[in-house]
Amino acid sequence: MTERRVTIVGGGLAGSEAAWQAARLGLRVDLHEMRPVRETPVHRTDRLAELVCSNSLKSNLLDTASGLLKAEMRRCDSLIVRVADAVKVPAGGALAVDRDRFAQEVTGAIAALPNVRVIREEVRAIPDHGPCVLATGPLASDAIAASIAAFTGREYLYFFDAISPIIEADTIDRARVFPASRYGKGGDDYLNCPLTEAEYERFYRALIGAAEAPSHEFEKAIPYFEGCLPIEEMARRGRETLLFGPMKPVGLVDPRTGRQPFGVVQLRQDTLAADFYSMVGFQNHLKFDEQKRIFRMIPGLERAEFPRLGQVHRNSYINAPAILLPTFQARRRPDLLFAGQISGVEGYLESAASGLIAGMNAARLAEGQPPLIFPVTTALGALSRYISSAESANYQPTNIAFGLLPPLDKEIRDKRQKKAALVKRALDDLGAFAARSIEAGQPVR
Repeated sequence: MTERRVTIVGGGLAGSEAAWQAARLGLRVDLHEMRPVRETPVHRTDRLAELVCSNSLKSNLLDTASGLLKAEMRRCDSLIVRVADAVKVPAGGALAVDRDRFAQEVTGAIAALPNVRVIREEVRAIPDHGPCVLATGPLASDAIAASIAAFTGREYLYFFDAISPIIEADTIDRARVFPASRYGKGGDDYLNCPLTEAEYERFYRALIGAAEAPSHEFEKAIPYFEGCLPIEEMARRGRETLLFGPMKPVGLVDPRTGRQPFGVVQLRQDTLAADFYSMVGFQNHLKFDEQKRIFRMIPGLERAEFPRLGQVHRNSYINAPAILLPTFQARRRPDLLFAGQISGVEGYLESAASGLIAGMNAARLAEGQPPLIFPVTTALGALSRYISSAESANYQPTNIAFGLLPPLDKEIRDKRQKKAALVKRALDDLGAFAARSIEAGQPVR
């Protein structure tokens, strides 16, 4: 009898989640991760699910689409959300984690599964036999990227992503910053650096005149992803742009003045020990010396030390609607599934969600069962529908949003009530879907 086995390429958020889902359904799993045999430009360790950009999985509140997606994933026993809940750090209404402990816990959970074998080697071509989940991540090696491009038969799509600087906590001048979350949500979970109009003007002028890090030739004609623009790129769109983006002061009151600052820079705790803070929304492509010079102009950061500075890296993804089914299977090879950012989703949480779906479906394929398609009224189902049926001509990855869900049968004008109704419908439909799957002998959990 042939052993039931699933192959997963890539040990990031999606690959780790896919391995967890397939293994808990009884399958043997070979999880291939190329680090540390082959490094990437941005990873620091060989741990699974290492977070590179932010340490936040976005809102944890049920009146948000990302909060709904987390709730659905918890009901599906998501490893990524389970670990995030266990190692979370204060972040207002968001779910942010101690990134080192997060990767350590995910790695330990996968290593503890007796039916999972972690193989440290570079996979240079798509495996010939499935079920196989390709979760190579946005920084796929040149060899596997070429194999994927050859398989899709289409030109690869690229965009650039960026990471924010991290600051040593004891180099922040606490006399010049104040702790608070916007509108009091989450208590005093962020440190806020307030700027007067004059201070903002000085910072803005320095930012738009700063020297950028050099780009490779192939990078020059490729656009940034709109959901993660470098801060200097935002600044070039106008003097007020940052004040409606990462430096917006709305919902914050400086207790020392009793007034809303003209602008604000928020710092989010990056570790449980609170020894490091990340600059929220300050991803950039500036030279390192320029970053230090300009960011030390921010009140409270005059003596800041940066164990990590911002940088830009190339992210890649396939044209999902032309390639994938809502099960995350490839249209022309059903035993091959894609997951993670390479599959055409955007964000940590969405990558893990795609891994959850792909892992479940790879296990079902190995057992000769039909793959699951989640109801489109759920966040999981809406994301699956988007990647498989959006307009392919100008496709861009997306985060989960209420706008991806189908409208309610009865229109509700009040926004809060409408969101509550969408959430209730989603969780009710997920529960009914799970019950039907159990009756059919194909449990979702």
